[in-house]
Amino acid sequence: MKNFLLSLTLILTLQFSTVTAQQSFDIEGVIVPRTIQFQNKALSLNGAGARSAMWSGLYVQALYLSQLSQDPKFIIDSDTEMAIRIEITSTLVSAKKLTKSMDDNFKKTAGNNVETLRPRIEEFKSFLSDEITKGDVYKLIYSPIDTSVWVYKNEQLKGKIPGFDFKKALFAIWLSDKPADDKLKDQLLGK
Repeated sequence: MKNFLLSLTLILTLQFSTVTAQQSFDIEGVIVPRTIQFQNKALSLNGAGARSAMWSGLYVQALYLSQLSQDPKFIIDSDTEMAIRIEITSTLVSAKKLTKSMDDNFKKTAGNNVETLRPRIEEFKSFLSDEITKGDVYKLIYSPIDTSVWVYKNEQLKGKIPGFDFKKALFAIWLSDKPADDKLKDQLLGK
């Protein structure tokens, strides 16, 4: 009887753990959801990882897609729903540092197109200019319906940036041949 109860307890524990693990992941203390909802669609976690600088974690980032892929070019060029979720894990991240980093990265990913994108890059940076505190969550969600990137901070819509070209340059920051962080790129791709 004791063996039966022990086996039953073990089976129930494993089943509960499996269900919990499928709904979220713990990455360096940050709970990353398995899916996020956008316009009545579920976007699935493609991969996630942490960005660090000088031995200190800065944020945990996750990539969500409507069609999972390990092909960065396919993702950048895809005109389907997708999202980047960034949770700030350090007090070292400030709005000034984040917007400067975005600006520098857009120069790399947009290339000759950067001046065409400049007004939209500036508007995007304005959505990131509020005070940033540890635990803030940003969602950058691309909608093919209106070909815009929707920018959320802590579930509040800050605004939308139009253009498929902007979306491609934004996602290329993390997925291009010269990403902001090679290790994070592989993690976002689920490698």
